[in-house]
Amino acid sequence: MNILKLQELIREHYTSMSKSQKKLANYVFDHPKDIALCSAAELGSKIGISESTVIRFTYTLGFSGYMELQKLIREHFFSHESSITTYQQSKLLLQQDSTFYKQVMEKDRQSILHTMNQIDESYYYKAITKLSKANSVYVLGLRTSYSAANWLSFSLGLVKENVHFMRPETEDVIRTITQMNSNSVVIIISFHRYLKETIQIAQLIRRQKAFIIGITDSPLAPIHVHSDVLFPIYSTSKSTLDAVSPLFSFMNAIVAGLIVEQKDDFNKNQELYKSIPSNFLFEEEGETT
Repeated sequence: MNILKLQELIREHYTSMSKSQKKLANYVFDHPKDIALCSAAELGSKIGISESTVIRFTYTLGFSGYMELQKLIREHFFSHESSITTYQQSKLLLQQDSTFYKQVMEKDRQSILHTMNQIDESYYYKAITKLSKANSVYVLGLRTSYSAANWLSFSLGLVKENVHFMRPETEDVIRTITQMNSNSVVIIISFHRYLKETIQIAQLIRRQKAFIIGITDSPLAPIHVHSDVLFPIYSTSKSTLDAVSPLFSFMNAIVAGLIVEQKDDFNKNQELYKSIPSNFLFEEEGETT
């Protein structure tokens, strides 16, 4: 069993889990390797739940017990981690004496790598195809997700027409939602702490049968219930600031994928921009005012 299949199993059974089991489910998403390394009792102790809860969790997922799940996870890591990975990780320890900015940027690099490994490739290409064929695209992100949504809507607008940045604070969001249909794609960015307003808007959008792309910090975040495809962004803590680098890197991958998918339209837009005199808006390199 690979990690993506385990995560899919957890998503399928999440709503029927007890509060303690949900706590374990969230932990397993972030630390799947702990199953391979810890006994049921040790894993429960780490999280603050009982050993019996850990075992019932495996029953809920359809396993005969914790040992079966642990065996499958161990096989996954044994077959996927090469000596090159071990070599790389050992070299990372040498960077402990680096200057502060290098340490921060190294953590960002690791977060991007972690995000790369947990993105479902089929979901990515499905999202790109839907965006390419959509008659209209909407992007929503509130509070700490606002700047990311703003950047993404602007960048997507360079590639295709009819891209909208949703601003519930200044627009009639109900009217905006009524304009959506099955040919619309809505990208919703939602990070901890998850705003109820974002989830409520997602519920209304779902009624319009629009295709929803969720970008969040956990596969079990509230937005997952309303998303057709979900992309979890790794962060070392429940902070949007820690997720900035992998978030923008992934959004850049979405824009790049759409550019490739709609290469001709993108080139036409670029030629149009070039044909409009812009010297009154922009300074050329080397010029002074």
